[in-house]
Amino acid sequence: MNRDPRPGPLAPGGTQPPKGPGRKPALIFLLAFVALMWVIEAADQVLVAAIGPQQTLDQYGVSPLSLDGLLGILFQPLLHGDWAHLIGNSIGLLILGAIIALSGIRPLVTVTVVSWVLSGVVSWLMGGAGTIHIGASGIVFGYVFYVIVRGFFTRRVLHLVVGLVIGFYYGLEALAGLSPMLDGVSWQGHLGGAVGGVLTAYGSRRDRQPKAMTAGSGWAAGPRR
Repeated sequence: MNRDPRPGPLAPGGTQPPKGPGRKPALIFLLAFVALMWVIEAADQVLVAAIGPQQTLDQYGVSPLSLDGLLGILFQPLLHGDWAHLIGNSIGLLILGAIIALSGIRPLVTVTVVSWVLSGVVSWLMGGAGTIHIGASGIVFGYVFYVIVRGFFTRRVLHLVVGLVIGFYYGLEALAGLSPMLDGVSWQGHLGGAVGGVLTAYGSRRDRQPKAMTAGSGWAAGPRR
């Protein structure tokens, strides 16, 4: 049987319409990321039980102002001090990440990567000598501030409501987590992640502005979802 070589339905002007958001890939990405954190923490617990606390994987976190510590930027969100630390971050990632995933895979991956990198960089620059910074809370803060700021940028009722709800439940905790007066808390990582969330939300705002109609196309690209 010969296949029909003709393309699918076209938008006005003979071009393909914009694709909808990839919500399913976004959720798969989110679940895979959280699952990876759990696998690594389980491996760390086994390693500590077998060899001792001196062999914990947590030593591969961000070590500020150390050349070796730069590699910690890659590992920081994947390492956690204990199960309680992991559970707390996992809940924040799943709730906030699922909200962001409604807009598709691109914004979720972007805010994750930007918050990941900036959280590690700020921890490395400002973390203080002799400390090690671990945990995905920097990404959680990136998600928090992304959702809140994006709600104000888009000015859509749903986004504003979600932003206000997130701000109400997480706002005070987020502000507390940015305080340098808290002992044992990487406010530097939180700060970097928060900046990443704001920058990503602003970039998303710019991407959503309608593009000018190209000559002869007959189709102006609408906002990306």
